[in-house]
Amino acid sequence: MTHPALIRRDHLSTALRLAADGLPVLPLRKGKVPFANCPACLYISCGGRPHMKTPGSCTCPEPCHGWAAATTDPWTLNSPQWATAWRDAAAVAYHPGGAGLTVVDLDHADAVAWARACLLATRTVRTTRGQHWIYQGAMPSANGVRDGVDIKSTMSYARWRGPGTGTITGLPPEVRALAVKEPAPVQPVPYAFTTPTRAAEGACRHRTPAFLDRGIAMAEQRITEASSGIHATVYRTFLAVLSAHGRCGCLTDAHVARLFTAAQAKGESPRHCTDAWTNARTRLGL
Repeated sequence: MTHPALIRRDHLSTALRLAADGLPVLPLRKGKVPFANCPACLYISCGGRPHMKTPGSCTCPEPCHGWAAATTDPWTLNSPQWATAWRDAAAVAYHPGGAGLTVVDLDHADAVAWARACLLATRTVRTTRGQHWIYQGAMPSANGVRDGVDIKSTMSYARWRGPGTGTITGLPPEVRALAVKEPAPVQPVPYAFTTPTRAAEGACRHRTPAFLDRGIAMAEQRITEASSGIHATVYRTFLAVLSAHGRCGCLTDAHVARLFTAAQAKGESPRHCTDAWTNARTRLGL
């Protein structure tokens, strides 16, 4: 039986070898989880946030901030501050995205069978219950993209389980597509739009439907092209539409639905759309 102390020294040796090959590494404690933040950063009292960090950017003397502790610096890995972590380490992990890699974590036999049928063959590493498929190229990480399938790349870590077999291939679009969330269905206009009664025959200046259609299309474009201040842009656009088209009786539920659809596609909730529309109507006295 191998003595635990030898296993711990072997973890450090493995980490140094991987770091020399350009793979950012960190120790894992029992349970395959990173070590807790150092006392100075306990409960994020330092103000740092893991999602704002890059590998090696944490300047704490001890392994800190989970995946962001991963480093290729041999001096850090061999430092006295990391000695306690290596002494208690149960495994070595690495940050795939920091090395420009993506790991497709297949957690059971059915997931492995799916990958063999649907994904481009690449280097594979056996795990306790399944396999890691490793691709060249980084992408956002995502858990539970399919039953038993996780994506580990940027802002994530994977346990080192050996070099595996096969040649690493480029990250295929089928894997990137796994992390793309389907857009939430656009909710219908949450209330019945009351069309104002036309004041007098001939009062409408929209002599052709094209004038109103162009106005709605321009409003949709203004919302769609907004890169910031979405709430304000939606409100101002609703206000402009109502100012131009809200009193003559030509604006219909279908037109309002188009505006709500454009706003929701930019991330606005149905409630925000309703509030913005109501506030614009109130300001104009409609």
